[in-house]
Amino acid sequence: MNKKEKKHNLRRLAGYYKPYKGLFFSDMIFAILGAGVTLVIPLLVRYITSTVVHYPLEKAMDIILKIGIFILGLILIELASNFYITYYGHMMGAYIEHDMRNEIFMHYQKLSFAFYDNQKVGHLLSRITSDLFDISELLHHGPEDLVISIIKLLGAFFILLSVNWKLALIAFSIVIVMLFYALVFNKKMKNAFRENRARIADINSQIEDSLSGIRVVKSFGNEEKEMVKFRNGNERFVAAKRRSYLYMAGYHSGMGAFTTLITAVSLIAGGCFLTIGSLEVADLVTFLLYINNFTEPVKKLVNFTEQFQNGYSGYSRFLEVMAIAPDIQDEPDAISMDTAKGDISFQNVSFHYEDHAESVLSHVNLDVKAGEYVALVGSSGAGKTTLCSLIPRFYDVTEGEILLDGVDIRHIKLEDLRHQIGIVQQDVYLFAGTIMENIRYGRPEATEEEVIRAAKAANAHDFIMEMEEDYDTDIGQRGVKLSGGQKQRLSIARAFLKNPPILIFDEATSALDNESEKVVQDSLEKLAKNRTTFVIAHRLSTIRNARRILVLTEDGIAEEGTHQELLEKNGVYARLCEAGL
Repeated sequence: MNKKEKKHNLRRLAGYYKPYKGLFFSDMIFAILGAGVTLVIPLLVRYITSTVVHYPLEKAMDIILKIGIFILGLILIELASNFYITYYGHMMGAYIEHDMRNEIFMHYQKLSFAFYDNQKVGHLLSRITSDLFDISELLHHGPEDLVISIIKLLGAFFILLSVNWKLALIAFSIVIVMLFYALVFNKKMKNAFRENRARIADINSQIEDSLSGIRVVKSFGNEEKEMVKFRNGNERFVAAKRRSYLYMAGYHSGMGAFTTLITAVSLIAGGCFLTIGSLEVADLVTFLLYINNFTEPVKKLVNFTEQFQNGYSGYSRFLEVMAIAPDIQDEPDAISMDTAKGDISFQNVSFHYEDHAESVLSHVNLDVKAGEYVALVGSSGAGKTTLCSLIPRFYDVTEGEILLDGVDIRHIKLEDLRHQIGIVQQDVYLFAGTIMENIRYGRPEATEEEVIRAAKAANAHDFIMEMEEDYDTDIGQRGVKLSGGQKQRLSIARAFLKNPPILIFDEATSALDNESEKVVQDSLEKLAKNRTTFVIAHRLSTIRNARRILVLTEDGIAEEGTHQELLEKNGVYARLCEAGL
């Protein structure tokens, strides 16, 4: 990354402060106030020990009392300042983190299937959690620590120079060595912590994968295999942690030793200056009081470099995702479509996935009239699901065009296009929550009566009413408390509620037993009535009565006709039937 690009990114990062300018500037003011207080108190101590103690008793006591009250006031200012920067400063960071999380999550929603085909959920989760936390820590603590450190370091240095320039230079020379030591170890820690984040992202991804497929794991008795995989990842994480903690130990122990060394050297050198009469006791006391102000900023500055590296590397990863333009989005002149008739036309359509040169579909031509029921059959990999995925623009065609009611679907607003299409898949995804919430997902604004009507139409109402809390029953993560047939009927109810003119059934009954299949098939046929319907068939029973069956091969649509017509051709379809379709 060149300097110009980095400067642009930093300016863009600073733009997140804009909605919270008041909080930012007030945070800086209180940071300056708090730092100023720590510089003033040692000067007051010096004034008492060098000047006030030589006054007459009554006058000295009066001045000390007044200074004591003033110091109490300064302590209250410091208390208020630290409270403000700790609470409101952190809240500013939380607000910015909230805004950025909304931004990246919204961007995730816009990205197409092609993006998710090549990503691990654990890594995407890491971008939206730990990376954003690092960014918010930088945006909160970074400017604040920088201001406090500069004020304390320069303030203490110039004050100590005025007290005794020789002693100040001796202490400052150790601080310079301390700074270089800290920077070297900080760089090593930074690299180690970066590796830690990569390892924990891998672990998150593996946990998500293993727990999501826990039923598969248990069904194959592979718990021990999953444990071995997890142990290996976990051990790599511990190894990365061991290295980072080694550098951390070197850093913190070294910084502590340098702080003690400065105190010891200042005390010894100060003692020598005292004996030769070039330093007053009050000045030595003042000097020792300022040493913390001298060394603490160094730690803060080094911490800032670490924060900056962590935060900026997290921001770089944030920008990487935000820079991925959604490959499927509305064209500038996209039109609205409230309700479609349902005429679908594929015109010379070819398609291949972006990371494969080989075409899945090649020069497909197909016209489906509104309300027509079309079944798609073919061997695995022939492109049945892909063909149907092109209709709602989950992927865009590589060549040719798909028309909906005579309009290229790329010219229709994406939201409107997908409102026209209902999809019932083999792998039903239900969200954690209640039955009511899951059916209502088909149309969030639907009334309770409309949801119940949709459930009845999907033959789901009866089993729902047998549940402990009927429509308010919590179905667990991904609907684990329901059977396959029940989940499928909720999915169909969702489609009924959406009430789209176009339907896609993607092997919707292939995973069900015969009894469940019959109930679900009845629901599907009821749903398909008077709608343009594409059925990706896995079982012969689901398409035997279809008036139009398309047989897909790697070369496109090889055969077309009714079940009986295709059997009489004794071609691809007949061979599929013989093979047990």
